[in-house]
Amino acid sequence: MIADSELILNADGSIYHLNLLPDDLAPTIIFVGDPDRVGLVSKYFDRIDIRKGKREFITQTGWLRGKRVSVISTGIGTDNIDIVFNEVDALVNIDFASRMLKPDLTSLDIIRIGTSGSIQGDIKMGTILASAHAIGFDALMQYYVKSYTAEETKIQDAVKTHFDTLSFVPYVGSASSKLLQQIAADLPKGMTMTAPGFYGPQGRSVRSINVYPI
Repeated sequence: MIADSELILNADGSIYHLNLLPDDLAPTIIFVGDPDRVGLVSKYFDRIDIRKGKREFITQTGWLRGKRVSVISTGIGTDNIDIVFNEVDALVNIDFASRMLKPDLTSLDIIRIGTSGSIQGDIKMGTILASAHAIGFDALMQYYVKSYTAEETKIQDAVKTHFDTLSFVPYVGSASSKLLQQIAADLPKGMTMTAPGFYGPQGRSVRSINVYPI
């Protein structure tokens, strides 16, 4: 049984931060950062059945061409992604009544839509890209056990070699090959690098002196 301190529920039985009940969530989920972008996505739905929110976490669930879809805002930063992923997983894989793991686990299709800068001058602004891999320069995955594929290990080794003055080891994750084929087969692929902040961690300096200047 999962303790109350580990799985925190609201008085109505919803998960603490997302304020959602298990039935509020669709098997296909679109993540956006900015809460204002939720409506920009859901305006294409044929019908919206669920509108819920708490703090920066806004969820709308509806139907698009006969398929049930949710769109959720995660807010800024990987710390918020940590909250959203854990609570989404709990919503589909934990029985809230018994606080036990369900015998049959559910895998969701999660699609992240966002904006990014580019370090390659030949990529024009407004280009739609698909991230085949993510390289994390934040500390989030230092708190989780993660298995690595041979390809991910090769990328991680290359990153460590290139950024040889780092005092930490960046982590690497791969996108779902199934989803890449389904929704991004004709899009240029690349790698997304995440950082725990907008200024110093991304090499910007207004008045600060950065440890890792770019």
